[in-house]
Amino acid sequence: MENLSMPGPDVTVIIAAYNAMPYVTRSVTSVLGQSLGANRIELIAIDDGSTDGTAQELDRLAAQAPLMRVIHQPNSGGPAGPRNQGIGQATGRYVFFLDADDHLGPQALQRMVAAADTNGSDVVLGRIVGEGGRSAPRSMFRRNQPRTDVFASRVYWTLNPMKLFRRELIDRLELRFDTRLSIGEDQPFVAIAYLEAAAISVIADYDCLHWVAREDGSNITSRIHSPRMWMELFKTMTELVAQHVPAGPDRDTLMLRHFAVELRSVVLQLCQEPQRSRQDTLLRELAGLVARYWTEGLAARLPAVVRLRCHLIRHNLLDGLLSLVRWELGQGVTGYGATTLAATNPQLHVENGRAYALYPYFRHSTLNVPDDCYDITTELPVRHRVDSAGLNATGLRLTGHAYIDRITTTEVSTEVVLRDRASGHERRLPVRQTPTLGLGADEDNGCYGYAMAGFDVTIDLAPLPPGLWDIFLAVGAQGITKQARLGSNRTPSVTTAITSLITPQGTAATLYTTKSYGNLTLDIGESQHKVPPHLRVTNATWSPVASATLCVSGHCTLASWPQGSLALRAQSSDGLDHTVAVQLTAPDGTFTALLPTSTPGEWQFSLHLAVPGKGVCWTVPIPPQTSLQPARWYRLGLPHYAKPLPGHDTLTLRVGRVQLFRAARNRLKRGLGRAVRWRGMA
Repeated sequence: MENLSMPGPDVTVIIAAYNAMPYVTRSVTSVLGQSLGANRIELIAIDDGSTDGTAQELDRLAAQAPLMRVIHQPNSGGPAGPRNQGIGQATGRYVFFLDADDHLGPQALQRMVAAADTNGSDVVLGRIVGEGGRSAPRSMFRRNQPRTDVFASRVYWTLNPMKLFRRELIDRLELRFDTRLSIGEDQPFVAIAYLEAAAISVIADYDCLHWVAREDGSNITSRIHSPRMWMELFKTMTELVAQHVPAGPDRDTLMLRHFAVELRSVVLQLCQEPQRSRQDTLLRELAGLVARYWTEGLAARLPAVVRLRCHLIRHNLLDGLLSLVRWELGQGVTGYGATTLAATNPQLHVENGRAYALYPYFRHSTLNVPDDCYDITTELPVRHRVDSAGLNATGLRLTGHAYIDRITTTEVSTEVVLRDRASGHERRLPVRQTPTLGLGADEDNGCYGYAMAGFDVTIDLAPLPPGLWDIFLAVGAQGITKQARLGSNRTPSVTTAITSLITPQGTAATLYTTKSYGNLTLDIGESQHKVPPHLRVTNATWSPVASATLCVSGHCTLASWPQGSLALRAQSSDGLDHTVAVQLTAPDGTFTALLPTSTPGEWQFSLHLAVPGKGVCWTVPIPPQTSLQPARWYRLGLPHYAKPLPGHDTLTLRVGRVQLFRAARNRLKRGLGRAVRWRGMA
C-alpha cells in the first residue's frame, strides 16, 4: 500500500533530450549530485527519438537513480512537446527545465528553492554562465534581487525556461510550451509566468546554470531559421505583451525587448531571402506589425540603430534596409545565440550638444531619414574612476578621471553634483581639470583623445544641510553633458570602509559606499550613521597610582572631532558636573583617561562628546563594571569611600566620608552576632 504520509519532492527537473551525447551525462549527474539532496528531487528525462545513444545513456543513469524516470517518444521536432510531457508527469512543488547539453552548479537547486520559499516567489532566476565560448545574459544578474518583477528589473531580457517555476502557478495558468512555434517556443511560457508571478527572485552571487557550447555548434539557438519563423515569434510575443499589459510605459518597456532582439533576427533572415518579390512581401507584412505597436515612448527607449531599422521597415524602404544590414554585418558583432545587428563604435558627428552616429543614409538627400534615428547621445557611456576620496573635518576631496566615451575632452565643463536623496535638491561645484595624457590610447585604436579628463575637487561640508547626499559627476565636453554616479569604479587604495567625523561646526558627517553598487554617499547629520556607536568604553578600574581616581579605557573610531570636545563626564544627583578631557593614546582610537571621584555624592559616569559653543553633544553611558570593588582612601586624615551601586544601567558610585561612630557600631554589632552564633553552636 502506498505511504500517503511520505512528502513529495521539492523540485521536478525536466530534461528534454535529443541526440545530446556526450553532454547529457554531465547534465543528468549535475542534477543527481545537487546539495538539495537526491531524495528531494524528481528527475524526468524525455528522450525525443534520439539516434546517437542518448536513449541508452538515460536508461543507464536511471537504473542507478530511483527518483529518475525516462520517457521515450518519437521525435517531435523540438523541445516543446517533450517539456509538456514532463510537466504532465511532474509532482514536485517546483519545476526546473534543464537543457540536455547544459548543467547545474552543485548548490543551484538548494539556493533557488530557498529563495522561492523565503520570498514567496513563483519564478527564480539563477545566474547563468557560458562555457566553451557560449555567451550568456548578464544584465539581470548584477545583484541579488529577493523580490522583483519585469518592470523593476532586467529579468524580461532572458526568456529561456531554465528557471525554477512554482508548479502551482503552472497548473493554475495551464502553462504549456507552444508547439506551433519552431523557434522561441519557450518565450510565451516564460513571459506569462513572469507577468502572473506574485514575485520573481534573482540569484546573482552563485553560478546556478552553465550554458555549454557544443563543439559541433549544434545548439538549437545557433541554428539558422527562416524569416517566417522569426516573424511568427515576433508577432506572437508582441501580441502577448499587448494582451497582458495596457498601453503605456510598462508595455513599451517590454516591447523594447522584442523590437531589439526578435525583430533584428527577422530583418537578418529577410535580407538573406534570395527572391526580391519574397522580400517585398515579407517587408510589407513586417511593416504592419511594427506600426501596430509603435509609440513615441517605445521609440525613446530604443537604441538609435533600432530606430533607424524600424524607420526603414515602416516606410518599406527595402534597398535602404538591405544596405543597413550589410553595413551592420560588416561590423562583425555577435551576440549569444545568433548574429546581432547592433553596430559598435560608429564614427560620430557632434553638433549642438548632440552626438550622431554615422550610420548609412545620415542626412541623405533622397531618403530624408530624421536625425533622431542617428542620435546616440543617450547611449554614450561615461567612463570614470575615483583615484582618491579623502574626508576631513572641513571637506571631502575627490580625484580621478571621467570622460564621455568617444567624445574628445575639449571644451570640458565637468562639475560634481551632490543630490539630496530625499528631496532631489542639487548642489553643483566646478572641478579643477587635470591632465590625463595617454588615457584612451588603447581604446578605439586611439581615435579619441581624453587628455584633459582628470578632476580634482574639494566639497565644503559646512553648507550642506542634513541628509543623504549622493555624489555624481556631470561630465561635459564639446557641449555634451552626461551624469554618472561616482564611486563604483575606484582604485584599490580607495577604501570601502565607513569614515565618520564631527566638523568644527558640530555636524556629524559620514562618507560611505552603497551596498548595491559601491557608489559614494555623504551622510550629513546622522541620517543613517549615528555617532554613539563610534564611542565605546571597554574598562573602568581604580587607578593604581592615584587614589579616588577611576582609570577609564575605551575607543573612539571617529576620524576626527573638534579639539577638546571628547571627555569623561561625572554627574551627581545634586546637579554637580565634572569633566576630564580625553586624549587618544594610540592611532587606532584607543584612549585611557583618569577621572577623580573624591567629591561626596551619588555619581553617574559617561563618555561625552560636546562641541563648544554649538549646542550639540553625544553621550554614551559607561556600563556597570561587575569587577569594580569599593575603594577607600584618606583625605585630611579622614577615611572616605566610593561604592558601586547595583541596579543601574550606567556605572553609578556613591562617594562619601566614612562615619567613624557608625562604622564602630556596625563592627560591634557584627562582632556580637558572631559571638551569639558561636555560643549557640557550643
